[in-house]
Amino acid sequence: MENLNQINFNLNNGKTTNLSAYSGKVLLLVNVASQCGLTPQYEGLEKIYSKYKDNGFEVIGFPANEFGAQEPGTNAEIQEFCQLNYGVKFPVVEKIVVKGEGIHLLYKTLTAAKPAAVQADNSGLAANLEKHGLLSGGPSEIMWNFEKFLVKDGVVIERFAPDISPEDPKLTQAIESALKGK
Repeated sequence: MENLNQINFNLNNGKTTNLSAYSGKVLLLVNVASQCGLTPQYEGLEKIYSKYKDNGFEVIGFPANEFGAQEPGTNAEIQEFCQLNYGVKFPVVEKIVVKGEGIHLLYKTLTAAKPAAVQADNSGLAANLEKHGLLSGGPSEIMWNFEKFLVKDGVVIERFAPDISPEDPKLTQAIESALKGK
């Protein structure tokens, strides 16, 4: 399996980086979209980023357009949307593919490392997506926008379903536990 820290991706300014640039930090990697019913999660992501950033925590948004074409914008339009509508200060990188043909190596490696996501209590997301013909792929693939991976030092700690909000105790407890293990 690939070393997560060595997989390159582009920042929104076009510069190439990888997760080793965040060495020692607890990372929350999230595939994001600006025209999704879950888009208001940007607000919660910014809140937890602000709360934990001084303790070695970083959120990184990965815009993706695989789910209902809900991220059609250019990289510049995505940045503007995030800043104007949600005051996002955490990095939102260049758009990538997180599922299916052309999947970015980072997401291929993330999903292989943690094939199942922690589900929200009484979640109806998968059933709702299936009802509308929007659930596709295998169980290890990204289900929808705003799926979250908690990573530290190139190791996937946990994976959270899209409808687990950033403020959900399942997620915040996992973040706090990972930060204590620094």
